[in-house]
Order: sequence, then structure tokens, then C-alpha cells
Amino acid sequence: MATKTKTKMKRKAKRKVAAKAAAKPLAAGAAKLAAKAAQLIKVRKSRVHGMGVFALKRIRKGTRIIEYVGDRISHARANRRYDDHDENDNHTFLFAVDRNVVIDATVDGNDSRFINHSCDPNCESNIENRRVFVDAIKTIEVGAELSYDYQIGRERDDPPNVDQIYACRCGAKDCRGTMLWPAKRPVSRGKKRRSA
Repeated sequence: MATKTKTKMKRKAKRKVAAKAAAKPLAAGAAKLAAKAAQLIKVRKSRVHGMGVFALKRIRKGTRIIEYVGDRISHARANRRYDDHDENDNHTFLFAVDRNVVIDATVDGNDSRFINHSCDPNCESNIENRRVFVDAIKTIEVGAELSYDYQIGRERDDPPNVDQIYACRCGAKDCRGTMLWPAKRPVSRGKKRRSA
């Protein structure tokens, strides 16, 4: 019995060491990207909404700019955390990674949380290995505001004024008027009437 326990403990210790070793490259990569971001972008007041992120240097198309970081929590925990949040206020720093994980950038977040939505964005968010990165999809000139399309999903229980709550103020020529996706609320099809 003691031998089995020692073997289990050794295996557990090996797994911890392996997990730490695997995390080091991620941590080093994240630190390197954060240092790069500090050279590329700055947060300041935005004409679009509240605060925004602006280019300090010319950012070439294809550049990985920053990682969206924060407290990684479940959807249920995010709902509980913001249960008392006014449903007519869309201002949160939540990013849904997948069906299980939400990043709450209000807790331990970085400048990425201030990147505003646009219907004609110069960046996009990319999810890789359950991490979220913001990459330039156009060359961004010095002083230009960074943006990406939030594509917030519509839900069946959305309030009737959901398009006003998530109204888009990007000013793009082809602005769809909402941060929600799809752009228009799907037409609900009533139950088919059965003929007698």
C-alpha cells in the first residue's frame, strides 16, 4: 500500500514539474508580447466610445499586437459576477473564448480591453489554444485607433431593445448599426398551421 502511495506521489510531482515547464514558454511569450505592445499602443480617450487604444508606431498588417487577458472564468460565474449589472448597459470587459471559458478583463486585464468595436476594423481577435490575441488585418498608421468587430452573438432571451443597448458608434461607411451578430434579429417563424 505504501509503495502505491509513493508511486502516485512521484507521478503527481512529475506532472506538476511538467506543467510548470510547459507554462514557462507561455509565460515568457506573453511577457514578450506585452513588452512589444507597450511599444506599439497607448490607451487614451476615444471618439468612438470611452477609452480607446491608439497606435504609437506604424503597425504592419499581420502583426500580433496584444493578448486579451484577465480572469479566466466559466460562463455561469461571469453571469453571477455581473448578475446585478444593468441590462441596458453594454459596458463589460468579457470575452467568450469558448463554451466553457470567459475572460473577464476587469480583473487582471491589460490595455486590450479598451480596443473598441468597428464594423470596418483594422484588427481581428484570434483564439488559439484557448488564448485570445489581437492581430492587425490592415496596416495601422501612427495615431489611428485600433478596433475589431466584436460580433456579439444574439441570444433568444435578449430584451426587445438589444440593438439599442449594443448600438455601434464606429462611424464606418457601411456601419451595420449594432455590435451584434448577425446584424439583424432573425425573423421568428411562427408554428406552422396544420390544415384540417
